[in-house]
Amino acid sequence: MLLLQRRGRVTARGLAEELEVSERTVLRDLEALSGAGVPVVAYRGRNGGFELMDGFDTDLSGPETWRRDDRRPGRPRRAAVRISPEGRRVAAVLGRLQPLRVRRAVAPDAAGWVEATFRLGSLEAATADLLSLGDEVEVLEPPVLRERVGDVARRIAARHAAVTP
Repeated sequence: MLLLQRRGRVTARGLAEELEVSERTVLRDLEALSGAGVPVVAYRGRNGGFELMDGFDTDLSGPETWRRDDRRPGRPRRAAVRISPEGRRVAAVLGRLQPLRVRRAVAPDAAGWVEATFRLGSLEAATADLLSLGDEVEVLEPPVLRERVGDVARRIAARHAAVTP
């Protein structure tokens, strides 16, 4: 991740040579990064390669700043949301936020909204899934996903604001 942050677009072969591993290992590692929520973008063709999505900040200046994740190894990362009954129906029909696990320890509010969790594969996919549910869902955790959904929603709202001739 640090190499992608510092160098921008890099080929799998270039990363493999730099890290002294096989290209297949690099591809597996890039897939693992993406699955962990790091927005790695792949470009095909003559000038192709891999890079981090524009605007993604890792807050890494070197290997010494990397912190171990507090989650147990092998345990999938989950996001927490508040979701309305209609949001749950739409999510099920569209196949979004699946599997959606309702937190039974937290009672529904007066309008039927419940707290639930879903597996967080990548920020991009989760953002698209959440936005497809409109205002029937609210992100509680992680904060980075909540901020990202809010930023994208604001950009969409600004683009669709009424324009006076």
